[in-house]
Amino acid sequence: QVQLVESGGGLVQAGGSLRLSCAASGRTSSSYNMGWFRQAPGKEREFVARISRNIDSTYYANSVKGRFTISRDNAKNTVYLQMNSLKPEDTAVYYCAADIAYSGNGYYKANEYEYWGQGTQVTVSS
Repeated sequence: QVQLVESGGGLVQAGGSLRLSCAASGRTSSSYNMGWFRQAPGKEREFVARISRNIDSTYYANSVKGRFTISRDNAKNTVYLQMNSLKPEDTAVYYCAADIAYSGNGYYKANEYEYWGQGTQVTVSS
């Protein structure tokens, strides 16, 4: 079992920055890949970013590439999402997720990930 707890969301003006954190417990986070997803009202959950367990690979959605950075500190069992140049369309609930089983569904698909946090709200005002 893995427990994930996100923090760091809030209200920010367009062009501003936020850093989200995801603290993992229950299993050493360095043994699995981690991802961030987001879900806006009335929309499906969408992939944002992913980082490999040994920090040698990162992947981003085109919509956030160049603005968001995913990182992790395995000693602290924590994954981060640094979000810069935020836009109103980034407004959503952001979720972190753990990919333990490596099902091969695709790193950008929600069903690749077995464990999810409760989410943290990010609101970007124009």
